[in-house]
This record gives sequence, C-alpha cells and structure tokens, in this order.
Amino acid sequence: MRENTIIEGIAAPLPIANLDTDQIMPKQFLRIITKEGLDKGVLYDLRFDAAGAPRPEFVLNQPAYRGASMLLAGPNFGCGSSREHAVWGLQQLGIEVVIAPSYGEIFFGNALNNRLLLIVLAQERIDALAAQAPSRLTIDLDAMLVRGAGGQAFPFTLGERHKRMITRGLDMVGATMQQLPDIEAFERRHFARHPWARV
Repeated sequence: MRENTIIEGIAAPLPIANLDTDQIMPKQFLRIITKEGLDKGVLYDLRFDAAGAPRPEFVLNQPAYRGASMLLAGPNFGCGSSREHAVWGLQQLGIEVVIAPSYGEIFFGNALNNRLLLIVLAQERIDALAAQAPSRLTIDLDAMLVRGAGGQAFPFTLGERHKRMITRGLDMVGATMQQLPDIEAFERRHFARHPWARV
C-alpha cells in the first residue's frame, strides 16, 4: 500500500476560542439518515446571515480562501457535544487538517478515528503561520513537521496508529479491516476450542 505522507493546502485562519460542535454543525442539519450534505451546515451561522446569504467578512467566503483545506483554529476547538457530524461536515467541506492549541476531547477522538488530521501547536506558532495567510502549508508526516510559506517548520506529535490511518487513507473501520486475517484466525481457533459457542 502506497502511503501519502505529505498534505498540502491553503490554510484559513479561524481564531475563535471554544468553537463548539454545535457551532461547527448546528442541530438543524442533524435530521438525516446518511452523511451526505453535511457540508452545507458547517459553521452555518458564521458563513451565512439570517436570510441564508454568504457573509462576505467570513474567512471561508473570501476569494483568497476558497478551496482552503486547513484551518488555523483557536483553543478548545470542537468542545461541546459529541456529535460526529461536525467531523464529517468539515471533511465534506474539504477540510483535511485543523491546527489548534487544544481540542475538545471527544471531538479529538472522533476526528482522528475518521481521518481528519488534528495538529496541536502552541498559540504563538499558529499566530506565526496565520501571519503569512493566505498561504499554502505543507504537513510532512514523515518528519512530523508543519512547514509554512515563510520558511517556518514546527514539529508536532501524532500517535503511530493515527499516523498510519492518515497516511494510508483509513478510518477506524478501514483500520480494523486491515486486521481481518487475524480476526478470522482468532475466530477459527475460538470455535475449534469451543464448538458449542457457535450459533
């Protein structure tokens, strides 16, 4: 399997502290039975006014940030309720990477398990990257560095399992399926020892 260890994209500054999952994905967009169409609800009240018209001052509505695939976010990004829809919506909107000083704990797990890369950097380093915006950032997963357009290179950490999931394009289900031969071998051994347990 060929691994993709470099992620590049336009980074949009979104320096809002405590941006919670209710703001990332408002409740009216949760009345669905599939994941499709969640991109329409992402950050809805920030992106659109009461009449549904785009707010020109919002960063993702500005021409320079169209197609942004990274967010330079504020502290405690994704706090609040545990709606996984916030992660799915960000991905559908084209966001591959969020860089913030800290995250809501449940959101952090949901994001990495769905292959949305979350990077923790100190606020002053995020500010340095945002000062270059709009610009392209490069995430080097081999070197574990965020490289900015101004020549900055900031290290970050990521657990080995989640790094493997990101580089191989796997969510948690896909990562589990990678272990299918071991799971099936365990099942065969189990039922050979306990044939009465087979239904």
